[in-house]
Amino acid sequence: MIEAMNTTTEFAPGLVLQGFKPPLKLSAFKLIAFDMDSTLINIECVDEIADAVGCKAEVAAITEAAMRGEIADYKTSLRQRVALLKGVTLAEMDRIYRERLQLNPGATELVAACQQAGLKVLLVSGGFTHFTDRVRDRLGIDYTRSNVFDVQNGALTGRLVDQAWGDICDGAEKRKMLLETCASLGISPGQAIAMGDGANDLPMMGEAGLSVAYHAKPAVRERANVCINAGGLDRLLEVIKP
Repeated sequence: MIEAMNTTTEFAPGLVLQGFKPPLKLSAFKLIAFDMDSTLINIECVDEIADAVGCKAEVAAITEAAMRGEIADYKTSLRQRVALLKGVTLAEMDRIYRERLQLNPGATELVAACQQAGLKVLLVSGGFTHFTDRVRDRLGIDYTRSNVFDVQNGALTGRLVDQAWGDICDGAEKRKMLLETCASLGISPGQAIAMGDGANDLPMMGEAGLSVAYHAKPAVRERANVCINAGGLDRLLEVIKP
């Protein structure tokens, strides 16, 4: 999809390109895949849920280490965090969505531009359906995959529900979902764009024709074709022209 080049260029302030020469045409791609937490939206949902039971600092420290790639076993780290959320009510999570969750700048514009250019949109997240379903409906996203809380009597049990495809949506599952979605659309992974910020996004970013790091951790910035280090998600449109 892109002509690989051994170059790194600050294309514009806060916008770094690595390994290719712009511009590209958005219509040349057929799928864009987004991470959710700290990419499409402004928060890490698990950290905000933890705030409801007074353990935000503890959970946020695990999240940060996982996103930086300092925890090799993402599944175990997520189970540890979810266990600490036992007792949080669905009403409290609804309040987090209403009061704390916002789309990141440029999210609406970028998704709309992709849809107008004929791309399908995939949201694949290590987060939770309670939030991904709402973001999906808000933006008109085509496909989603994320984790499901076990809920009893209107409150979290501290466990996740096993799905037909596995127990946790981690980096390997994100990669698998990207490849399966490409296959179902009859396109090659080279016709996909993958966008994320954390280490668990690297497997799917490595398969895509164009990888985009949004305000990302250092390990992700090092390997992405496009690094948006300042400004909104729609800065991608400076590089890939509608």
